[in-house]
Amino acid sequence: MQNDLASPLVEDEIDLKEIAVALWRGKTIIIAIVSVCAILAVTVALLIPNQYKATALVAPAQSSSSSALGAMASRLGGLATLAGINVGSGDNVTEAQTAIEIMQSWQFIETFVQSHNLQAAIFAADGWNSQTNQITFNSDIHDSERDEWIRKPPSGKTAQPTSWELYQEFSNRLSVSTEKTSGLITISIEYYSPILAQQWVELYISSINAYMRERKLTQVNNNIDYLKAQITKTAFADMKEVFYQIIEEQIKSKMLAEASPEYAFVTVNPAMVPEEKSSPKRALICLLVTFLGFMLAVFIVLIRHYATSTNVDIK
Repeated sequence: MQNDLASPLVEDEIDLKEIAVALWRGKTIIIAIVSVCAILAVTVALLIPNQYKATALVAPAQSSSSSALGAMASRLGGLATLAGINVGSGDNVTEAQTAIEIMQSWQFIETFVQSHNLQAAIFAADGWNSQTNQITFNSDIHDSERDEWIRKPPSGKTAQPTSWELYQEFSNRLSVSTEKTSGLITISIEYYSPILAQQWVELYISSINAYMRERKLTQVNNNIDYLKAQITKTAFADMKEVFYQIIEEQIKSKMLAEASPEYAFVTVNPAMVPEEKSSPKRALICLLVTFLGFMLAVFIVLIRHYATSTNVDIK
Protein backbone atom coordinates (compact mmCIF):
# COMPACT_ATOMS: atom_id res chain seq x y z
CA MET A 1 0.00 0.00 0.00
CA GLN A 2 2.78 2.41 0.91
CA ASN A 3 4.66 1.47 -2.24
CA ASP A 4 1.56 2.30 -4.31
CA LEU A 5 1.29 5.76 -2.72
CA ALA A 6 4.95 6.50 -3.12
CA SER A 7 4.99 5.51 -6.78
CA PRO A 8 3.31 8.71 -8.15
CA LEU A 9 5.63 10.83 -6.04
CA VAL A 10 8.65 9.07 -7.44
CA GLU A 11 7.31 9.46 -10.98
CA ASP A 12 6.65 13.19 -10.39
CA GLU A 13 10.16 13.62 -9.01
CA ILE A 14 11.61 11.82 -12.00
CA ASP A 15 9.57 13.98 -14.37
CA LEU A 16 10.78 17.17 -12.73
CA LYS A 17 14.35 15.99 -12.89
CA GLU A 18 13.87 15.08 -16.53
CA ILE A 19 12.47 18.53 -17.29
CA ALA A 20 15.35 20.22 -15.48
CA VAL A 21 17.88 18.14 -17.39
CA ALA A 22 16.13 18.86 -20.69
CA LEU A 23 16.14 22.60 -20.02
CA TRP A 24 19.79 22.51 -19.03
CA ARG A 25 20.71 20.68 -22.22
CA GLY A 26 18.73 23.16 -24.25
CA LYS A 27 20.12 26.19 -22.47
CA THR A 28 21.86 27.36 -25.64
CA ILE A 29 18.56 27.47 -27.52
CA ILE A 30 16.87 29.23 -24.60
CA ILE A 31 19.61 31.85 -24.31
CA ALA A 32 19.57 32.44 -28.08
CA ILE A 33 15.80 32.86 -28.31
CA VAL A 34 15.62 35.08 -25.21
CA SER A 35 18.48 37.23 -26.51
CA VAL A 36 16.81 37.67 -29.90
CA CYS A 37 13.49 38.58 -28.27
CA ALA A 38 15.20 41.03 -25.90
CA ILE A 39 17.05 42.74 -28.75
CA LEU A 40 13.85 42.86 -30.81
CA ALA A 41 11.90 44.30 -27.85
CA VAL A 42 14.48 47.03 -27.24
CA THR A 43 14.58 47.92 -30.94
CA VAL A 44 10.80 48.12 -31.26
CA ALA A 45 10.47 50.07 -27.99
CA LEU A 46 13.01 52.63 -29.15
CA LEU A 47 11.27 53.02 -32.53
CA ILE A 48 7.88 53.80 -30.95
CA PRO A 49 7.57 57.60 -30.70
CA ASN A 50 6.92 59.28 -27.38
CA GLN A 51 3.46 60.55 -26.60
CA TYR A 52 2.46 63.13 -24.01
CA LYS A 53 -0.81 63.53 -22.15
CA ALA A 54 -2.16 66.97 -21.23
CA THR A 55 -4.92 67.00 -18.62
CA ALA A 56 -7.36 69.64 -17.39
CA LEU A 57 -9.74 69.48 -14.43
CA VAL A 58 -13.12 71.18 -14.84
CA ALA A 59 -16.31 71.50 -12.84
CA PRO A 60 -19.93 71.94 -13.95
CA ALA A 61 -20.65 75.66 -14.22
CA GLN A 62 -22.84 77.06 -11.45
CA SER A 63 -25.03 80.00 -12.39
CA SER A 64 -26.39 82.59 -9.99
CA SER A 65 -29.82 82.26 -11.58
CA SER A 66 -30.09 78.50 -11.05
CA SER A 67 -32.25 78.90 -7.95
CA ALA A 68 -34.41 81.48 -9.69
CA LEU A 69 -34.93 79.21 -12.68
CA GLY A 70 -35.70 76.30 -10.38
CA ALA A 71 -38.28 78.32 -8.45
CA MET A 72 -39.82 79.57 -11.67
CA ALA A 73 -39.93 76.05 -13.06
CA SER A 74 -41.85 74.79 -10.01
CA ARG A 75 -44.17 77.78 -10.06
CA LEU A 76 -44.88 78.01 -13.78
CA GLY A 77 -43.56 74.71 -15.06
CA GLY A 78 -47.02 73.16 -15.45
CA LEU A 79 -48.42 76.06 -17.44
CA ALA A 80 -45.24 76.33 -19.47
CA THR A 81 -45.47 72.65 -20.33
CA LEU A 82 -49.04 73.10 -21.46
CA ALA A 83 -47.83 75.94 -23.64
CA GLY A 84 -45.15 73.70 -25.13
CA ILE A 85 -42.16 75.41 -23.46
CA ASN A 86 -39.32 73.89 -21.47
CA VAL A 87 -38.24 76.51 -18.93
CA GLY A 88 -35.62 74.23 -17.41
CA SER A 89 -35.01 73.44 -13.78
CA GLY A 90 -31.64 75.04 -13.24
CA ASP A 91 -30.07 71.57 -12.92
CA ASN A 92 -26.42 72.17 -13.82
CA VAL A 93 -25.53 68.54 -13.23
CA THR A 94 -27.89 67.47 -16.00
CA GLU A 95 -26.50 70.18 -18.26
CA ALA A 96 -22.96 68.98 -17.54
CA GLN A 97 -23.90 65.37 -18.21
CA THR A 98 -25.39 66.40 -21.53
CA ALA A 99 -22.21 68.32 -22.37
CA ILE A 100 -20.06 65.28 -21.50
CA GLU A 101 -22.05 63.09 -23.87
CA ILE A 102 -21.97 65.71 -26.63
CA MET A 103 -18.23 66.33 -26.36
CA GLN A 104 -17.59 62.63 -27.00
CA SER A 105 -20.04 62.35 -29.87
CA TRP A 106 -19.10 61.71 -33.48
CA GLN A 107 -20.68 64.95 -34.71
CA PHE A 108 -18.95 67.21 -32.19
CA ILE A 109 -15.52 65.62 -32.68
CA GLU A 110 -15.87 65.83 -36.46
CA THR A 111 -16.77 69.53 -36.22
CA PHE A 112 -13.88 70.19 -33.84
CA VAL A 113 -11.31 68.45 -36.08
CA GLN A 114 -12.51 70.19 -39.24
CA SER A 115 -12.92 73.65 -37.73
CA HIS A 116 -9.32 73.60 -36.46
CA ASN A 117 -7.94 71.84 -39.56
CA LEU A 118 -6.54 68.91 -37.58
CA GLN A 119 -7.16 66.15 -40.14
CA ALA A 120 -3.51 65.61 -41.09
CA ALA A 121 -2.25 66.04 -37.53
CA ILE A 122 -4.72 63.46 -36.24
CA PHE A 123 -4.57 60.85 -39.00
CA ALA A 124 -1.15 61.12 -40.66
CA ALA A 125 1.26 62.21 -37.92
CA ASP A 126 3.84 59.68 -36.76
CA GLY A 127 6.05 61.70 -34.41
CA TRP A 128 7.35 65.02 -33.17
CA ASN A 129 10.71 66.71 -33.63
CA SER A 130 11.51 68.33 -30.30
CA GLN A 131 14.38 70.35 -31.82
CA THR A 132 12.23 72.10 -34.43
CA ASN A 133 8.93 71.70 -32.55
CA GLN A 134 7.42 70.25 -35.74
CA ILE A 135 5.12 67.31 -36.28
CA THR A 136 6.44 64.62 -38.61
CA PHE A 137 4.05 62.91 -41.02
CA ASN A 138 3.89 59.47 -42.55
CA SER A 139 4.98 60.06 -46.14
CA ASP A 140 2.91 57.09 -47.31
CA ILE A 141 -0.27 58.73 -46.06
CA HIS A 142 0.10 62.50 -46.44
CA ASP A 143 2.40 64.83 -48.39
CA SER A 144 2.86 67.69 -45.95
CA GLU A 145 4.66 69.92 -48.48
CA ARG A 146 1.78 69.81 -50.96
CA ASP A 147 -0.85 69.23 -48.27
CA GLU A 148 -2.14 66.24 -50.22
CA TRP A 149 -3.44 62.84 -49.15
CA ILE A 150 -1.52 60.08 -50.93
CA ARG A 151 -2.41 56.93 -48.99
CA LYS A 152 -3.64 53.80 -50.70
CA PRO A 153 -7.20 53.77 -49.38
CA PRO A 154 -9.06 50.64 -48.29
CA SER A 155 -11.71 49.31 -50.63
CA GLY A 156 -14.61 51.72 -51.00
CA LYS A 157 -12.76 54.70 -49.47
CA THR A 158 -10.80 57.65 -50.82
CA ALA A 159 -7.25 58.75 -50.05
CA GLN A 160 -8.62 61.39 -47.70
CA PRO A 161 -9.72 59.86 -44.38
CA THR A 162 -13.44 59.61 -43.78
CA SER A 163 -15.32 61.32 -41.00
CA TRP A 164 -15.56 58.02 -39.13
CA GLU A 165 -11.82 57.37 -39.39
CA LEU A 166 -11.03 60.82 -38.01
CA TYR A 167 -13.52 60.32 -35.20
CA GLN A 168 -11.93 57.00 -34.23
CA GLU A 169 -8.40 58.41 -34.28
CA PHE A 170 -9.31 61.42 -32.14
CA SER A 171 -11.44 59.35 -29.75
CA ASN A 172 -8.47 57.09 -29.09
CA ARG A 173 -6.52 60.15 -27.94
CA LEU A 174 -9.34 61.72 -25.92
CA SER A 175 -10.22 60.73 -22.37
CA VAL A 176 -13.13 62.14 -20.35
CA SER A 177 -13.86 60.86 -16.85
CA THR A 178 -15.99 62.05 -13.94
CA GLU A 179 -15.08 61.77 -10.27
CA LYS A 180 -18.18 60.30 -8.62
CA THR A 181 -17.69 61.88 -5.19
CA SER A 182 -16.72 65.43 -6.20
CA GLY A 183 -18.35 65.61 -9.62
CA LEU A 184 -15.16 67.08 -11.09
CA ILE A 185 -14.40 66.13 -14.69
CA THR A 186 -10.99 65.23 -16.09
CA ILE A 187 -10.35 65.90 -19.77
CA SER A 188 -7.15 64.54 -21.30
CA ILE A 189 -5.64 64.39 -24.78
CA GLU A 190 -2.57 62.32 -25.63
CA TYR A 191 -0.40 63.29 -28.58
CA TYR A 192 3.14 63.28 -29.95
CA SER A 193 3.68 66.96 -29.22
CA PRO A 194 3.23 68.03 -25.58
CA ILE A 195 2.59 71.60 -26.71
CA LEU A 196 -0.20 70.62 -29.11
CA ALA A 197 -1.69 68.27 -26.54
CA GLN A 198 -2.02 71.15 -24.07
CA GLN A 199 -3.41 73.51 -26.72
CA TRP A 200 -5.97 70.97 -27.91
CA VAL A 201 -7.29 70.39 -24.40
CA GLU A 202 -7.82 74.12 -23.94
CA LEU A 203 -9.44 74.40 -27.38
CA TYR A 204 -11.66 71.42 -26.65
CA ILE A 205 -12.98 72.89 -23.41
CA SER A 206 -13.52 76.24 -25.08
CA SER A 207 -15.34 74.57 -27.98
CA ILE A 208 -17.74 72.58 -25.81
CA ASN A 209 -18.52 75.70 -23.75
CA ALA A 210 -19.23 77.68 -26.93
CA TYR A 211 -21.34 74.86 -28.35
CA MET A 212 -23.46 74.49 -25.20
CA ARG A 213 -23.87 78.28 -24.96
CA GLU A 214 -25.06 78.53 -28.58
CA ARG A 215 -27.31 75.55 -28.03
CA LYS A 216 -28.93 77.27 -25.05
CA LEU A 217 -29.29 80.58 -26.90
CA THR A 218 -30.98 78.83 -29.83
CA GLN A 219 -33.38 77.08 -27.47
CA VAL A 220 -34.18 80.31 -25.59
CA ASN A 221 -34.70 82.32 -28.79
CA ASN A 222 -37.04 79.67 -30.14
CA ASN A 223 -38.96 79.69 -26.86
CA ILE A 224 -39.29 83.48 -26.89
CA ASP A 225 -40.49 83.52 -30.50
CA TYR A 226 -43.01 80.81 -29.75
CA LEU A 227 -44.30 82.60 -26.63
CA LYS A 228 -44.70 85.87 -28.48
CA ALA A 229 -46.75 84.07 -31.10
CA GLN A 230 -48.93 82.51 -28.41
CA ILE A 231 -49.56 85.89 -26.78
CA THR A 232 -51.10 87.19 -29.99
CA LYS A 233 -53.31 84.13 -30.23
CA THR A 234 -54.76 83.99 -26.72
CA ALA A 235 -57.52 86.23 -25.41
CA PHE A 236 -57.08 85.29 -21.74
CA ALA A 237 -55.33 87.92 -19.64
CA ASP A 238 -54.12 85.32 -17.12
CA MET A 239 -52.44 83.29 -19.83
CA LYS A 240 -50.83 86.38 -21.30
CA GLU A 241 -49.42 87.25 -17.88
CA VAL A 242 -47.97 83.74 -17.56
CA PHE A 243 -46.42 83.99 -21.00
CA TYR A 244 -44.86 87.36 -20.17
CA GLN A 245 -43.35 85.93 -16.96
CA ILE A 246 -41.89 83.00 -18.85
CA ILE A 247 -40.49 85.35 -21.50
CA GLU A 248 -38.90 87.46 -18.75
CA GLU A 249 -37.15 84.40 -17.31
CA GLN A 250 -36.10 83.26 -20.75
CA ILE A 251 -34.53 86.67 -21.41
CA LYS A 252 -32.64 86.42 -18.11
CA SER A 253 -31.41 82.98 -19.13
CA LYS A 254 -30.32 84.38 -22.51
CA MET A 255 -28.41 87.26 -20.91
CA LEU A 256 -26.68 84.84 -18.54
CA ALA A 257 -25.62 82.58 -21.40
CA GLU A 258 -24.29 85.50 -23.44
CA ALA A 259 -22.23 86.73 -20.48
CA SER A 260 -20.77 83.29 -19.63
CA PRO A 261 -17.76 82.16 -21.71
CA GLU A 262 -17.47 79.12 -19.42
CA TYR A 263 -21.10 78.19 -19.84
CA ALA A 264 -20.94 74.42 -19.32
CA PHE A 265 -17.61 73.90 -17.55
CA VAL A 266 -15.47 76.06 -15.30
CA THR A 267 -11.76 75.29 -15.39
CA VAL A 268 -10.47 74.27 -11.96
CA ASN A 269 -6.99 73.21 -13.02
CA PRO A 270 -5.96 74.23 -16.57
CA ALA A 271 -3.98 71.93 -18.83
CA MET A 272 -0.22 72.38 -18.62
CA VAL A 273 2.43 71.36 -21.14
CA PRO A 274 3.53 67.89 -19.95
CA GLU A 275 7.25 67.46 -19.39
CA GLU A 276 7.29 63.66 -19.17
CA LYS A 277 5.99 61.18 -21.70
CA SER A 278 2.90 59.13 -20.94
CA SER A 279 3.74 56.34 -23.38
CA PRO A 280 5.23 54.05 -24.50
CA LYS A 281 6.19 52.08 -21.39
CA ARG A 282 9.47 50.88 -22.84
CA ALA A 283 10.69 48.98 -19.77
CA LEU A 284 7.39 47.12 -19.56
CA ILE A 285 7.48 46.29 -23.27
CA CYS A 286 11.01 44.89 -22.96
CA LEU A 287 10.16 42.81 -19.89
CA LEU A 288 6.98 41.36 -21.40
CA VAL A 289 8.54 40.48 -24.75
CA THR A 290 11.61 38.96 -23.07
CA PHE A 291 9.40 36.90 -20.75
CA LEU A 292 7.29 35.68 -23.67
CA GLY A 293 10.51 34.81 -25.48
CA PHE A 294 11.65 32.80 -22.47
CA MET A 295 8.34 30.91 -22.32
CA LEU A 296 8.54 30.22 -26.06
CA ALA A 297 12.11 28.96 -25.71
CA VAL A 298 11.17 26.61 -22.85
CA PHE A 299 8.24 25.27 -24.86
CA ILE A 300 10.45 24.61 -27.91
CA VAL A 301 13.15 22.86 -25.85
CA LEU A 302 10.63 20.61 -24.09
CA ILE A 303 8.86 19.73 -27.35
CA ARG A 304 12.21 18.83 -28.91
CA HIS A 305 13.16 16.77 -25.88
CA TYR A 306 9.94 14.76 -25.73
CA ALA A 307 9.89 14.30 -29.50
CA THR A 308 13.43 12.89 -29.35
CA SER A 309 12.57 10.67 -26.37
CA THR A 310 9.51 9.30 -28.17
CA ASN A 311 11.54 8.45 -31.28
CA VAL A 312 14.14 6.64 -29.16
CA ASP A 313 11.44 4.62 -27.36
CA ILE A 314 9.86 3.60 -30.66
CA LYS A 315 13.16 2.37 -32.01
